[in-house]
Amino acid sequence: MANFTEVTNQSWFSRIGGALKGILFGIVLIAIAFFLLFWNEGRAVKRHKALQEGSSKVVAVASDQLDAKHDGHLVHLTGKAETDEKLTDPVFGVGATALKLERDVEIYQWQESVSSKQKKKLGGGTETVKSYSYALEWSSRLVNSSEFNVQEGHVNGTDMLYSSDRWQAEKVKLGAFLLSPALVSKINDTSPVDVGDGKMLPQDLQESVKVVAGGFYVGADSASPKVGDLRVSFKSVKPVEVSVVSVQKGRSLVPYKTAGGSEVELLQTGSHTAEEMFEKAESDNVMLAWMLRGGGFLLMMIGFNMMFKVASVLADVIPIMGNIVGAGTSIIAFLLAAILSVLTIALAWIFYRPLLGGALLLVVVVLLVLVVKKMKAGNPSADVPPPLN
Repeated sequence: MANFTEVTNQSWFSRIGGALKGILFGIVLIAIAFFLLFWNEGRAVKRHKALQEGSSKVVAVASDQLDAKHDGHLVHLTGKAETDEKLTDPVFGVGATALKLERDVEIYQWQESVSSKQKKKLGGGTETVKSYSYALEWSSRLVNSSEFNVQEGHVNGTDMLYSSDRWQAEKVKLGAFLLSPALVSKINDTSPVDVGDGKMLPQDLQESVKVVAGGFYVGADSASPKVGDLRVSFKSVKPVEVSVVSVQKGRSLVPYKTAGGSEVELLQTGSHTAEEMFEKAESDNVMLAWMLRGGGFLLMMIGFNMMFKVASVLADVIPIMGNIVGAGTSIIAFLLAAILSVLTIALAWIFYRPLLGGALLLVVVVLLVLVVKKMKAGNPSADVPPPLN
């Protein structure tokens, strides 16, 4: 592994200019955070209502026979997803009777890692030390070495001779039903495909491609890889038991359209009741909602930090003062982001769920009161009346 160091300096005035530009980016991030938080609550409510509607209308049916009376209804069925199709890689000749066949290609190449340390200097300037390290690693994507800080001795190729690819069976049965491509795409329980002795390789590849560890190797020596060498492996999704909630339409299964315009179509591997599947879907909806709430809060906090950055840069004329101001603005950014995130969610809930939204808005008011009291407690002189003349 090679290591290189680069030292750069930035003046106080240059940092102020950068901080002023950061205010604009901060405003953009805050605006995006508001939109994300508000939109997420609507998305979560719509998904919740769609799942509730679906769970109230689903009926269980046998997968091994068609019953015309259920045509057009939301049904739940369990059975083995299987196919007679043999999927074959047109390049390497590897084939399997499977729902999906996947070719994964990795290339041996240089990778750049960057770490940096910044030190403030008296007068408001900074000194940044960046360390660049380079190592040869296997990767599934091509790395553009022309963007490396140190290109000499770390040159990668500009293309991959072979790339990853995927194939999916067109006709997949679930008993008497046919699974749509969208449903099949949700089945992802893969297992390795061993290429054996490689006799399926086309004639023109048998000299350049070697069989190594159940896959293929493109290069001179797998024990001593060189830049540009490739290793190719295969996976497949074999026939497997699945549980599906979808609308019966003849032999086909199509998404259920709710009264609100949403779609419901569920698939899980294994045998699950309709109740279990809807519970899992609701749990996933709640988890996604909290992840997006967290993302919106972080975006907002980063935005406020960028807006307040200019204050700490101005105070950095004396580094320790800049650190104190920076810590203070970070706390303020956190509190503002927390309050405004909850406020945005509360407003969204008032729009989508009025009762819950009102309760959450009350929480925001209480938080604001506590923050104001805390600020007054930290400034006792604010309550001292002016002296009498």
